[in-house]
Amino acid sequence: MSIHPQPDALPFNQFRTHYTDLMGMHRLQRRLRALISKQLHRPHILLCIGSDRSTGDSLGPLTGTKLAARAPSNIYILGTLESPVDARNLETTLSAIKTCYPNPFVIALDATLGQPQSVGFVTLSFGPLHPGSGVRKPLPPAGDVHLTGVVNTSSLLHSFVLRGTRLDLVWRISDFLCDLFESIPYYQI
Repeated sequence: MSIHPQPDALPFNQFRTHYTDLMGMHRLQRRLRALISKQLHRPHILLCIGSDRSTGDSLGPLTGTKLAARAPSNIYILGTLESPVDARNLETTLSAIKTCYPNPFVIALDATLGQPQSVGFVTLSFGPLHPGSGVRKPLPPAGDVHLTGVVNTSSLLHSFVLRGTRLDLVWRISDFLCDLFESIPYYQI
């Protein structure tokens, strides 16, 4: 039994685990591998959404930077600390993906806010990510599947919460996500 119990009433098309839960990580790896194995005929894109200007919103570009440094094969990584994909350029990036990659399989990755008991959880969900919804920004949906990491608690003062998020937590969740992608033989990291 996991020290981090699975949340109640998650839909069938989602899987969630805490970043410190090794058994949960193995289950998440199996789910992601199964998804990827059905999409080998398509170009794979990891779309790491977020900003380098706010600690709480840096999960995407931090993870993109770490993975890009490991030079994985068979996956294109968009969104790094040097070149983030954020609210200012998301729509342009999504258009470029459609133009440059025929029928891509896009895995979107972003930070999110949640309930206090959800902080530190990583969720794999089928369907597109709706970035900006946690801070009430209308942005286009992104991805065929998406991964989110809960980096802090939700409140009415979203920007203060994101700026006040501990970098240590974001870093650890990012390490978890990098380990997750390293476990996928198709990407040969």
